[in-house]
Amino acid sequence: MQFSGTAHVYGRDVDTDVIIPARYLNTSDPDALALHCMEDLDPGFVKKVEPGDILVADENFGCGSSREHAPIAIKAAGVSVVIAKSFARIFYRNAINTGLPIMEAPEAVDGISDGDRVTVDADAGVITNETTGAVFSAQPFPPFIKDIIEGGGLVESTRKKAAR
Repeated sequence: MQFSGTAHVYGRDVDTDVIIPARYLNTSDPDALALHCMEDLDPGFVKKVEPGDILVADENFGCGSSREHAPIAIKAAGVSVVIAKSFARIFYRNAINTGLPIMEAPEAVDGISDGDRVTVDADAGVITNETTGAVFSAQPFPPFIKDIIEGGGLVESTRKKAAR
């Protein structure tokens, strides 16, 4: 899996309440959720994010409630992958289950600035800051997680396997 886009960098403890505010949880429609992604942290996020862009954050990304709406909103907003120093465990699992690629790479987070162009080779575990030329390592996805992400999430990949 290859990703390339502009980095949107945020700090630590970005919780699910600012990823998708509770007032929008009356829908599970990805497109509707995408309109409000990161709204309470960065009101201009949805206007500046382009398909394929990369979200970069410090420690404990996705803390807070266990809502699946958060990774759905991020993915639907056009983010191709989230790179963070660490993820809240429930967010980590929800991201995989909804087909949103996420990677823990503390050194990469420290070496990427807002607006940098970044490429990710998730199969090799290589993150490259194209703006600075810096290259970082990350753990590649295990095959079963790669299958879930490439299949569009846990439910969708299970449906595809059952249809075979």
